[in-house]
Amino acid sequence: MVEHSFEKIIWEITIPVLNEEKTLENNVLSSLEYIKNEVTANISIVIADNGSSDMTEKIGMQLSKTHHEIKYLKLSKKGVGLALRTSWLQSDADFVGYMDLDLATDLSHLKEVFKLLKMDTYQIINGSRLLKGSEVKNRNFVREITSRCFNRLVRLMLDVKLTDGMCGFKFFKRSTVVQLIDTGIVTEGWFFSTELLVKAIWSEIALKEIPIKWTDNKHSKVDIPRLSKQYLKELFRLKKEKKRFKKY
Repeated sequence: MVEHSFEKIIWEITIPVLNEEKTLENNVLSSLEYIKNEVTANISIVIADNGSSDMTEKIGMQLSKTHHEIKYLKLSKKGVGLALRTSWLQSDADFVGYMDLDLATDLSHLKEVFKLLKMDTYQIINGSRLLKGSEVKNRNFVREITSRCFNRLVRLMLDVKLTDGMCGFKFFKRSTVVQLIDTGIVTEGWFFSTELLVKAIWSEIALKEIPIKWTDNKHSKVDIPRLSKQYLKELFRLKKEKKRFKKY
């Protein structure tokens, strides 16, 4: 088992945003302060703005000018997957990650994530709201059932042991992300990160899921019916692709 020094590792966390002028500055700065004080100073936060039309761009650019640890990335097209792909492929970090702007996942889990990746045993760490030991607050019945049903379909249709493909708290060795994207991951929406995990499991890449503390955002903009339809379409596509998938 190889253990790397935090000081020599470059970390980068991408936060996809779309019209988040009300919470952008406060939540990004809160995240940065916690990371610098509690985890490691050798890290950047990338604000990946995918198509905002409000003041998000102005705020993001200002944050990047006043804090060297913050980068602002502007995309003209909407899509969480597109934002993550663009950010990660142009990154020069050793490890990259993704978390939601609403800070639904307790930031204390970053310590565990960085420790696990530092030990070089796992190449991917995925936060799960459905593992034993997880704590989920403020989640309504519809979202809970939708999440459980989707993740069950992922396991059954794609033959993977994955408890929570949808959780917005994932971290990777960047070289692994690049190789997985090269397998042909083209989706630009929310399914992008789930597909990364599925193909990682198919490729027998060392992946670990960890239980997390999660507080659901009651003001979430997620359109469940539309998103469910998209997920089902992607699931059937990926199921067909599994027959010809080759490990890298």
